[in-house]
Amino acid sequence: MTLFGTAGIRGPVATEVTPTLALSVGQAVGRTIDGTADSEGRSDSPIVVLGYDGRETSEPLAAAMAAGLASAGARVRRVGQVPTPALASASQGRFGVMITASHNPPTDNGIKLFDDGVEFDRDAEREIEATVATAETAAWDRWGTIERAEVLSSYREAVCAYVRDQFGGHGRSPDAGSAQTDARPLAGLSIAVDCGSGVGGEATPQVLDRLGAAVTALNANVDGHFPARESKPTPETLSDLRAFLADGDFDLGLAHDGDADRLVVCGPDGDVVHEDTVLAVVAAHYVEASSAGDPVVVTTPNASARIDELVGAAGGRVERVHLGALHEGIARVRAGADEETAVVFAAEPWKHIHPAFGGWIDGVASAAVVASLVAAAGDVATLRQPVTERPYRKVSVPCPDDAKTNAMARLESSLPDAFPEGTVETEYGIRIELPDASWVLVRPSGTEPYVRLYAESDEVDELVAVVRDAIETAVED
Repeated sequence: MTLFGTAGIRGPVATEVTPTLALSVGQAVGRTIDGTADSEGRSDSPIVVLGYDGRETSEPLAAAMAAGLASAGARVRRVGQVPTPALASASQGRFGVMITASHNPPTDNGIKLFDDGVEFDRDAEREIEATVATAETAAWDRWGTIERAEVLSSYREAVCAYVRDQFGGHGRSPDAGSAQTDARPLAGLSIAVDCGSGVGGEATPQVLDRLGAAVTALNANVDGHFPARESKPTPETLSDLRAFLADGDFDLGLAHDGDADRLVVCGPDGDVVHEDTVLAVVAAHYVEASSAGDPVVVTTPNASARIDELVGAAGGRVERVHLGALHEGIARVRAGADEETAVVFAAEPWKHIHPAFGGWIDGVASAAVVASLVAAAGDVATLRQPVTERPYRKVSVPCPDDAKTNAMARLESSLPDAFPEGTVETEYGIRIELPDASWVLVRPSGTEPYVRLYAESDEVDELVAVVRDAIETAVED
């Protein structure tokens, strides 16, 4: 049985993520972590914090999950409707379950699992998969309890405290006669936030307001139908926000997906700032602010070389890990680290982990951090000015699932031959870096019948044409 993808369990509620599945996964989680809790010296009745997003199906699925967890012996703390990062934060020192399908359509839902603020790794997910089919209830006198708790207000304040500590002295005064205070690093900044009818509306506008920004919140009422736009924030789905920015007088635009783990950034003219540019400037900030002798940024193979350039210039280095496994990449670097090494930031496009704040992907914290960087720089254009933004392409080349293994094996020979001057890495697909800072990545899709091609170059169309021909030839052979 394969339940977990790159971001937990996710799929249509009519056929896949049903109450029956939630009950069974809850029992599997409760049964599995009961042994984990004993081995780690925690209470022999482990605590699981349970939250859900604003989808129509989320609260019923959470009820089924709570029943499964408690009937397997776990103590369940239901925290209600919250952003995923708030649930992850509340899982520190215990376990957590979030009912969400993130940016998927409203007909879908999903399950994300956390241990001490960090998503379950692949081994832990496989253990749950192996246990689901045989999940069962505990003895009647070993069932756990279900109680309710409130975590959203403490999470919002924790984000504010973190950002004040990071950026307290950089706020802009709203007028020449006003004094800056460390409590308001966003003073004088005008921000439009499109929450996409998701649960980010219950956190990001409030955090930015407390940090001193003048905030205009769009689509901030939670609605599981996502009536304003699709939950996934893209240049196309954010057309209303972009027009609103272009017609208004704002310094910055921000947008979330349905559970607020993703962040998209727009300039005051409504243009979307490339996700890798955002990643690069945030990474460079953390490297520059770090006192570590070896500051490390963890990212994914599809992330731009502009990140390596900016991080290197700031005195850090980049390590890559496969998509959906930032937490595993952080753990790997830390396992081999000496006292001079510190992971200061981890991110894949649109999704950021701030290790000094917590080990989870956090779009709310990212919104506050990016806004603070804009306030410190003066405007979005100045913030992104150090980044060399070469043209970027992402292409999906059709490939049957049963042909992917052979096609990738052929490409491991043919692609390096086509670029003899390139540096080749094959740990997470085939990534080739060229002397002029161009790069290309080829990897099989884990969910669709495609081979993905990512490329960045001043001559990107020519690069894509060469690599696409090589992929098509490998698929046909």
